[in-house]
Amino acid sequence: MTSLTGTGLLLRFHLRRDRLMIPVWVAVNALMVLSMPNTLQSLYGTAAERADLLDQVAANSSFRALIGPAFGDSLGALTAWRVGVYAGALAAVMSLLIVVRHTRDEEESGRQELVSSGVVGRRASLTAALLTAATANAVLALLVTAGLAGRGTAGALALGLGLGAVGMLFATTAAIVAQLTESARLARGLTAAVLGAAFVLRAAGDAATADGSSPLTWLSPLGWLSQVRPFAHERWWVLALSAAAVAVQGALAYGLAGRRDVGMSFLPTRPGPASGRLRTAGALAWRLQRGAVLGWSIGFFLAGVVYGGLTDGVADLVGDNERAREIFERMGGQSGITEAFLASMTGMLGLVAALYVVAAVLRLHGEETSGRAEPVLANAVGRLRWAAGHLVIAFGGSALIMLLAGLGFAVGYGKEVGPVLGACLVQVAGVWVIGGVTVLLYGLAPRLAPLAWGVAGAVLLIGWVGPALDAPRAVLDLSPFGHLPKLPGGAMEWGPVLVLLALAAALVAGGLTALRRRDLTT
Repeated sequence: MTSLTGTGLLLRFHLRRDRLMIPVWVAVNALMVLSMPNTLQSLYGTAAERADLLDQVAANSSFRALIGPAFGDSLGALTAWRVGVYAGALAAVMSLLIVVRHTRDEEESGRQELVSSGVVGRRASLTAALLTAATANAVLALLVTAGLAGRGTAGALALGLGLGAVGMLFATTAAIVAQLTESARLARGLTAAVLGAAFVLRAAGDAATADGSSPLTWLSPLGWLSQVRPFAHERWWVLALSAAAVAVQGALAYGLAGRRDVGMSFLPTRPGPASGRLRTAGALAWRLQRGAVLGWSIGFFLAGVVYGGLTDGVADLVGDNERAREIFERMGGQSGITEAFLASMTGMLGLVAALYVVAAVLRLHGEETSGRAEPVLANAVGRLRWAAGHLVIAFGGSALIMLLAGLGFAVGYGKEVGPVLGACLVQVAGVWVIGGVTVLLYGLAPRLAPLAWGVAGAVLLIGWVGPALDAPRAVLDLSPFGHLPKLPGGAMEWGPVLVLLALAAALVAGGLTALRRRDLTT
C-alpha cells in the first residue's frame, strides 16, 4: 500500500462535507471582486478622474497601507487595487479552515484513527485536504478570470491565479501548523496569526513606498499578490515565486506528517490545572476562549486606530466625486463626508464582529461533537450553565471588541470620542442578532450549526457590496445592521436597537430551550 492510497475517496468525502461551506466562501469572494468594476465605473467614469485617483493614492501612505499601491488607471487595474488584498485574505482564511478541518480536526475528534484503520495511506488525508483547498481556490480563480475577462484576458488570469496562489500558500501553511500543534483551535489561531503578520508587513511596506518596492512588501504573500500587477503589465514570474513557496511548504508538511503518530504533534499541548480557577463551567469556557478574545481585541483596536487615522484624508480622496459621496452616505447616513466615513467604517467593523460571535458560539458545537462536553455535563453542571459560560464570552466579547474599536478610532482620529464610541457600541445590537441565530441553529441540531457561517457571510456581503451596487432597500433590510441608526452624524433611534436586542434575546432563549430538549451528539 502506498502512502497516497485512498486519496480519491477521501477527496470526494471532503467535498461532500464542504458542499455548503466552500460555495458560500467562493461566492462571497467572487461577487466582491466581480462587482467592483461597475462600482468603479460609476465612481470614476473618465480617464482624468482615474488618473487623479492614482495621484491621490500615491500621495496618501495611509490608504496605501490599508488597500495597497495602484499600478494602473484602467478599471481592471483599479479593481485589483481596491479588492485584491482583501480577496486574497478571504481566500487564505477559506483555505486554512478547509485544511485544518480535514486534518487536525479529524485527529482531535478521533475520526482519523478510524479512517486510518482502513485501506488508507499515511499521507492520504493530508493530500485530500490540500486537494480540497486546491479545488476551492481553482473555482475562485476560474470565476474571477471568467468574470473579468472582458477587462483584459491576461489581467483577469493574473488576478485569478494570484488569488488562488495566496489561498494555496496559506493552505500549505495550515498543513504545517496542523503537524506542529495538538489542537485544531490552536492550529487555526496560529495560521490566522501568520496571515495577520503578512497583512501588517504588506501594510508597512506599501506605506513606505508608492511602487511596492519595499523589502517588507516582498516578505508578505499578500504583497506578492499586488506585485503580480494584474492589468498593469503583468509580472508572471511573481506567480512562480508563489508556486515555489507552495511546493516548499507542501514538502515540509509531508515530511512532518511522516514522522509522527496519528493524534500526536511536535508541540504537545501543556496540561492545564484541574482545580482552582477551573472549578466552574464559566472559568473553563474563559480558559478555552481567552486567546481568541485577546486576538480579536488587539485586531479591532488596531483597526480602529488605522481607520481613525484615515478619517481626515477621506474628504480629499473623495473630493467632488458625487458618486463616492453617495456610497458613503448609503453606508453611513446623510451627514457630512467625515461623519459618513466614520459611520460606514464602524458599520464594517460591526459586520466583521459578527464573524467573531459566530465562532465563539460555535465553540459549544466543537466541545459537543469532540466529546469533551459529555464529561463536563456528567458532573453537577447543567446544560444551561455550561452553555452560559460560552455565551457570556461570545456576546460580552463582541461588545468588548467593538468598545476597543471605538477607543482605537478615538486614538487615530483624535476627536469626537463620545460619538464614535457610541457609533461602535450601537453595532452590538446587530452582532447579537447574528449570535442569536447561531445559538438557535446550534440548539436545534448540531448539524445545522455550520449554517451560521452562511448567515454571517450573507450579512457581510449585503453590508459590503450592497451599498456600492445600490441594492434595493428590501435587500439591505435583510441584514440586522441595515436597521441600525447611522452614527456619528445621524440621530440616535432607540426603537430599532431595542427591537434587535429583544430579537437576539428571543433567539438565544429559543436555542437554549432546544438544547435542553435534544440529545447530545454521540
